Amino acid sequence: MTEDDQLMIRIQSGDQRAFDELVEKYQGPLIGFFFRNTRDSQLSEDLSQETLLRVYNQSWDYLPQGRFRGWMYRVARNLMIDSIRRQSHDALIKAYTGKKQDEDDSLNRLASEVVSPEEKANIKELALIVDELLGTIPEDQRLTFTLHHYSELTLNEVADVMETNLATAKSRLRLAREKLREKLKLMGVTGPQQN
Repeated sequence: MTEDDQLMIRIQSGDQRAFDELVEKYQGPLIGFFFRNTRDSQLSEDLSQETLLRVYNQSWDYLPQGRFRGWMYRVARNLMIDSIRRQSHDALIKAYTGKKQDEDDSLNRLASEVVSPEEKANIKELALIVDELLGTIPEDQRLTFTLHHYSELTLNEVADVMETNLATAKSRLRLAREKLREKLKLMGVTGPQQN
């Protein structure tokens, strides 16, 4: 049984501290997921809180089978889709032009421990460019990419969240990478990470 399953069992039995632990563990990653897909920091915080409240309210419905992250991100994805549907087209365009604020970024965190200051600056600049380019690829590919790379879900978990099969998730991830790589190439950005 996973640590998340144990937390959910504790929540189901009424342990408030377990929910606090869950919030502490997942609020940052959820905000990052929403921000990368909406470009609206306030909306990202609101959707993160709403996701965690729904997880709490639906905790009785959760079966501890080691699939918590996929279940939680499916709740998050559905909330985001509902929210975007409610917004007008102009509000959606405005959301994509928002400014990046401090957020949990595992790539930057890892880079800060391993590379020189110049390399850190280059990686941060590349991450900003990729974040901007994410808004230019189709939604299903963008969601697959962000769930896998930024939320660190396995492809099986991504397929579960996206309510599709593993082959489709792999295909969407490959297409997202190819499109981002091509857009970076057109901008003159190349590097050894071309895998």
